[in-house]
Amino acid sequence: MAEAKVRERPLSPHLQIYRWPLPMAMSIAHRVTGVALYFGTVFIVWWLLAVGSGPGGYARFTSFINSWFGRLILFGYTWALIHHMLGGIRHLIWDTGRGFEPNEREWLALATAVGSVSLTLLLWIVGYFVFGGAR
Repeated sequence: MAEAKVRERPLSPHLQIYRWPLPMAMSIAHRVTGVALYFGTVFIVWWLLAVGSGPGGYARFTSFINSWFGRLILFGYTWALIHHMLGGIRHLIWDTGRGFEPNEREWLALATAVGSVSLTLLLWIVGYFVFGGAR
C-alpha cells in the first residue's frame, strides 16, 4: 500500500506579526464604541430617574458623576459617542460609493481617529469654560 503524503498547510498569520490596517482598527473601534454606548445608556437612565426622584436621588447622582471616576466615565462616553458618530459618517460616505481607494480609506480612518479625540477635547474644554469649570 502506498502511503499518502501529508501535505503541509501554510499557517495563518498570528496577531503578533500581522499589521492591522487603520481602517480595520477603526471598524473594530466602531463596534466597540457601539457596545460602550449601549451600556453607557445606564447612566442616562440613572440621571433621568434621579431627576424624577427628587433632591436626594439627584444629589447622589451628581456626587458620583462629579467624582474623578464619574468624570472619567462621562469623558469616555463622550468620546465613544463622537467616535461612533464619525464612524457612521464614514460609512455613509461609503454608502454613496466613494472613499474606497486605498489612500481614501486610510484618510477617512485617520480623520475618524483624530477627529473623535479632537472634538471630544474641544467639547470638554468649551463645556468647562462655559459651565464654570470644576465644581
